[in-house]
Amino acid sequence: MKRLNAVPTERIHLWLMLSLTFSTGVIDAVGYLGLDNVFTGNMTGNVVLLGMAFAGGTGLPVLRPALALVFFMLGAALAGRMLRRGPEGWSGRISAALMIVASGITGLAVFTAVVDVQANDVLGSITTSSMATLMGIQAATAKRLKVAEVTTVVVTSTITGLASDSRLAGGDSTFWARRALAISLIMAGAVAGAAALHVGLWLGLALSAVISTAVAVFGYVRHHRELRTLPS
Repeated sequence: MKRLNAVPTERIHLWLMLSLTFSTGVIDAVGYLGLDNVFTGNMTGNVVLLGMAFAGGTGLPVLRPALALVFFMLGAALAGRMLRRGPEGWSGRISAALMIVASGITGLAVFTAVVDVQANDVLGSITTSSMATLMGIQAATAKRLKVAEVTTVVVTSTITGLASDSRLAGGDSTFWARRALAISLIMAGAVAGAAALHVGLWLGLALSAVISTAVAVFGYVRHHRELRTLPS
């Protein structure tokens, strides 16, 4: 424990956000493969799907990607409003936002374990919209923490930075390790989420819930431990 306490706060925040990046990979795999090809974390994918559908692409979903986009923005807006008045860095509001995410995903895991949402269009849409709302909250919370190059929900800009700042491009490979980790972890999360679907939707959601809860609790404990060390 003493060794962990000696780790700089910035490093702890990086580890926690990378953990949520893995969790997002799990969530997106569950949504895309298990709930009618909808991304609940990666909104770029939904925008592209909607564009192709509007152009007449056959067999492409419209309702759920559109709802996911709207509810992701709603979640991000609510979190932004909640966090705007808080201090920089980790705070009680950050902990609360992440606990909302963890509690919400836990509830969805239980719900999908007892109800077959794949057999009901309305319940399926409610589930994906709820997942998107929670991912919007998570993304806005990560943005507030300002961990460089780790948004937890998208890696396109991370891949761009990894390549454009590489030695091959004449750069100094700034943040290459965390960029590579973020890319690898969201992919690993997708693998885990896809594998979990062989058991059921609930398993992937349960895995994501465990990770989100661990991040929220650890961040909260670390933050309060730091507060106790501040001079009164």
